Amino acid sequence: MQFDDVILGRRSIRGYKPDPVPRALIEEILTLAMRAPSSMNTQPWNFYVITGEPLDRIRAGNTERMVAGVPQSREFRTGQAFEGPHRERQVGVAKQLFAAMGIAREDKEMRQDWVLRGFRQFDAPVCIIVTYDRVLDGSDDTPFDCGAVTTALVNAAWSRGLGAVINSQGIMQSPVVREHAGIAEDQVIMKSIALGWPDETFPANAVVSERKPVAEATVFVGFDD
Repeated sequence: MQFDDVILGRRSIRGYKPDPVPRALIEEILTLAMRAPSSMNTQPWNFYVITGEPLDRIRAGNTERMVAGVPQSREFRTGQAFEGPHRERQVGVAKQLFAAMGIAREDKEMRQDWVLRGFRQFDAPVCIIVTYDRVLDGSDDTPFDCGAVTTALVNAAWSRGLGAVINSQGIMQSPVVREHAGIAEDQVIMKSIALGWPDETFPANAVVSERKPVAEATVFVGFDD
């Protein structure tokens, strides 16, 4: 693929084939991703790549605790609830997804099933947990770098025919994730990425989220009109 094809074609994948993803292919994708920019070359990121039975245990434990009402325990700060245009965009993409899946506003059962899919990492065959070195906790550069490498990762995956979705639902219960992934105590759990071969028959996979125009996002200074 050409670079533009990857950037313009990539979309979040929430439905996967059960086929395994070769470890060598994941290593190739990570090698590409880690060429992402890094503040002063600190490279604060680390990855825990999980599949098979350990991933099944994380799915089950995360889901069971969330359904039971155990408060979420994400380790990276969540911030305040979205408001204004940010909330509008959040609601907008949810409407797109629900329309694609045929989930009516009043259908509580199907809406709950959708939430549970998130807790299960969308049933993807692979989950990549992005962590950063705890000694850097509090640094603004660190999450910036982790965001850069995560973006590079999902784009590299797409260029190889794989789908991914960056999410937090699958790591809501961090003690479960930390136990079954064997995450070291010197690491902070930041994000998770569901990864696998896209199921082209899954309706939500066709959804392309909208982007605000450049004119709305950008201020040009010192340019001639």
